[in-house]
Amino acid sequence: MTASGHIKTPAIPLSRQAFGGVFRGKRVLVTGLTGFKGSWLGLWLHELGARVSGLSLKPDTSPSLFEQMKLGSITDSRIGDIRDQKTVQTVVASLRPEIVFHLAAQSLVPRSFKHPLETFETNLMGTAYLLEAARQCRSVDIVVAITTDKCYHNSGDTLPFRESDSLGGEDPYSASKACAEIAAACYRSSFFSQERPSLSTARAGNVIGGGDWAQDRILPDCVRALAKQLPVPVRNPGFTRPWQHVLEPLSGYLTLAAHQLEDPKAFAEAWNFGPGPRQSYAVREVVGRVTRLWGGGRWVQAHADLKVKEMPSLRLDSSKAHRRLGWVPVYRLDMVLSETVSWYKASSERGFSAQNLCLEQIRSYMKMASKRGLAWAPRAGA
Repeated sequence: MTASGHIKTPAIPLSRQAFGGVFRGKRVLVTGLTGFKGSWLGLWLHELGARVSGLSLKPDTSPSLFEQMKLGSITDSRIGDIRDQKTVQTVVASLRPEIVFHLAAQSLVPRSFKHPLETFETNLMGTAYLLEAARQCRSVDIVVAITTDKCYHNSGDTLPFRESDSLGGEDPYSASKACAEIAAACYRSSFFSQERPSLSTARAGNVIGGGDWAQDRILPDCVRALAKQLPVPVRNPGFTRPWQHVLEPLSGYLTLAAHQLEDPKAFAEAWNFGPGPRQSYAVREVVGRVTRLWGGGRWVQAHADLKVKEMPSLRLDSSKAHRRLGWVPVYRLDMVLSETVSWYKASSERGFSAQNLCLEQIRSYMKMASKRGLAWAPRAGA
């Protein structure tokens, strides 16, 4: 109570003012919550004041970020397969989310060659099941379906892809994600043409950050080799990719959802979230920087599976998100790699808390975004 006798209203934590404070108290479902990106998104949403739930498989890596950060203790995490329509329907109906971020996926290109049907069932039919469940759940206002930068038809040139470019896919993973985009466009025009639910899709580049323990991904491969003082195996050292920290596309997804809440029809479309135009680097450059940050190490050319076809160049044009959402990347590559390597090095220390370190990095990222004057960032003194 103040000196004048008025009851003092508790101040809203600064972090919860990000994205206009629109996530405070919202029921938010994250499919794929137990995955790498899903775990980071779930923790960030909790920090923003959302009531977070999840539908996911059990973590498939050991360690797993979901378990390391004890995310199950602060979210309503349901275990289930996105390929099971009845499970998806039941979980969505029981949770009654207002916002859905659909991240559940089979996301590994090499695995898609070994298990193509599983990849299509997960990425295409899983998306269709989720959209159908959202269609039948009256509480759902917003759906953001996450696909990939690999959903475009890649002819091998070096021009960055825009959202209007043709979809395609030379491998099962890329093709399945292109199919998911088509399914989303179908649901948008056939069933979601009214004001709500508002359905968007988001396409991001190569995402890295602390807590990714998957096989056949460059940063986890680096960490596993360097921790054992072994050379890092690199399959395609000359391939270039749009590298970005995991928080970059997540800030894009959150910005997009906030805009959809404000104007459901205007933002219900496809969006790219990639690094700046000069932030695509060759794999060898990224691995070289990681070994230097680690304090030593080297890489060696590894045998590339000729059956696993990947395009040598991939770039995204995110100018639409810059122009219409006010979203721009916060980190350059040196900061991306510094934050990532410091996370992995800390993870081997005694008393390590993944949740605390992830929250520290989320808050640091928001602080830097605020200093840069980004529209979604919290404002000190606001």
